Amino acid sequence: MICIIVQARMGATRLPGKMMKDIAGKPAIAHVFERARLSKRARDVWLATTTNAADDVLAGWAARNRVPCYRGSERDVLDRYYQTAKEAGAGVIVRITGDCPLLDAAVIDEVIDGFAGGMYDYVSNVHPPTFPDGLDTEVFSFAALERAWREAKLPSEREHVTPYMWKNPDLFAQKNVEQSPDASAHRWTLDTPADLQFLRLVAGECTRRGSQCGWKEVLAILEAHREWQTINASFSRNEGYKKSLDEDRIKTDRDI
Repeated sequence: MICIIVQARMGATRLPGKMMKDIAGKPAIAHVFERARLSKRARDVWLATTTNAADDVLAGWAARNRVPCYRGSERDVLDRYYQTAKEAGAGVIVRITGDCPLLDAAVIDEVIDGFAGGMYDYVSNVHPPTFPDGLDTEVFSFAALERAWREAKLPSEREHVTPYMWKNPDLFAQKNVEQSPDASAHRWTLDTPADLQFLRLVAGECTRRGSQCGWKEVLAILEAHREWQTINASFSRNEGYKKSLDEDRIKTDRDI
């Protein structure tokens, strides 16, 4: 069974409470789940949040909207994914982060199709990325998740779930799904007030059109409103992972 697991929490440092920020009349997390549920390949979509009191609001939203939810560790997100996958009975897991309100189910299904056939343990569209930041999708087997959960030790490997998989191609057969031309310079993720401003403009235009807006339609919108692309262009991709690598170095220094 293929299960999409969306990780989300309220405790972001640069945009606190971002999961419940209003975008075109609904919270950001609602956009993520509405779009993920359009997948034709995945059967279930779960929320994986934390046991922190601040995330009670997310668990409450999930309950009101009949979204299955697991609550676990804040920093050990790998364990949170593993426990969620066990609870869901998932054989194949699709990892999505809750800060992607413009994600496209067609892209999710394209990556799932890349995984199909049993040749791979881990398939993504981010090594290297060629889709806009905000369409990141990773698909892996429960066996791969369980092995990573058992063996991964570094803070970055525990917090970001999949590094132990993609850093070890000798242990995990893997594939990358790419598209052309490269659109990875586009930033459609939610991490800063500038991102929120950008996403509200795009989502508002989609609402005006009465459309869910697939990612290529968003590109067309931005072609017509090129000034919107400058709003959040100064932020780099994967800043959270880079911060975790600094924690890896601190841990390694302490172990010496």
